Amino acid sequence: MLRFSLCKSRFNRICLFIACLVLASCAAPKQAAPKIVFDTIIEGGTVFDGSGAPGQRVDIGIAGQRVTALGDLSMAKADQRIDAAGKIVTPGFINVLSWADESLILDGRGLSDLHQGVTLEIFGEGWSQGPLTDVMKAQKRAAMTDDNRYEIRWSSLDEYLRYLEGKGVSPNIASFVGAATIRMNVLGQGNRKPNAEELSRMQALVDTAMREGALGVGSALIYAPGSFADTEELIALASVAGKYGGSYISHLRSEGEQFLEALDELIAITKAAGVHGEAYHLKAAGLANWPKMAQAIARIEAARAGGLDISANMYTYTAGATGLDAAMPPWVQAD
Repeated sequence: MLRFSLCKSRFNRICLFIACLVLASCAAPKQAAPKIVFDTIIEGGTVFDGSGAPGQRVDIGIAGQRVTALGDLSMAKADQRIDAAGKIVTPGFINVLSWADESLILDGRGLSDLHQGVTLEIFGEGWSQGPLTDVMKAQKRAAMTDDNRYEIRWSSLDEYLRYLEGKGVSPNIASFVGAATIRMNVLGQGNRKPNAEELSRMQALVDTAMREGALGVGSALIYAPGSFADTEELIALASVAGKYGGSYISHLRSEGEQFLEALDELIAITKAAGVHGEAYHLKAAGLANWPKMAQAIARIEAARAGGLDISANMYTYTAGATGLDAAMPPWVQAD
């Protein structure tokens, strides 16, 4: 089990490296049987490396916990051979918006995602498991149900990730630091702007989380108290993440009537903070807003053409669900 701290171009570099290995191995002429003995060879499968390139018939040689060879390994020796004929072989899938941060405490196997090929869980959509104050810990305990009860043995994000690591979990794990979590540390549930001293404290908390391995700042702007943050506050937090090569990823402030305006805010934050920006589960909610999706994609493409490092991710299904609080006006939820 590994913890990841990846910069904004992390996936592109990994995919390019794997693609080069695959193409090089496929182009090379057949040579004498490799002398190396592998622990496992996965043979006969069609390998898709994640780069977008067509699948290639490539054997995969594994020694220890690493892929060490790609190519024709039919003559190589291995302790175990897995026949993948007629199957697709890929790198593990990444759940970029994972809410397994509590379920993995209760059952570290993570079977619901693992059986679908997910090997990396990324937490931190708006909230993260650190940093936590004593008040925040008490609030979390009060919200627990009988079938979802656990001890909170950490305060910082680093301590939480190390707790899971020490406990033993099947997937790799990583996390953004939640913008709402940072705000609650300093402002509680209040609906107001931070003053200069408070904003400085919030930035210091982001700085600590980034040094602990956070991937960046994640916001969820239809939920209180995250919705109380204005654009200026979010730029201030994202700018700190940018110093470490981190990202700003956001559940947009609106996915309905103000969908395009909310996307413009993400683009503005990305530009002002100088970070990689990404929209969580990009969608247009409500029949009247569906035509806006084409406009949204065009705005993202235009921003990318203008030099911004910005992207989006989507559900692989057509249904969604959330809590009642998402439909309640923010003033009802203040404090």
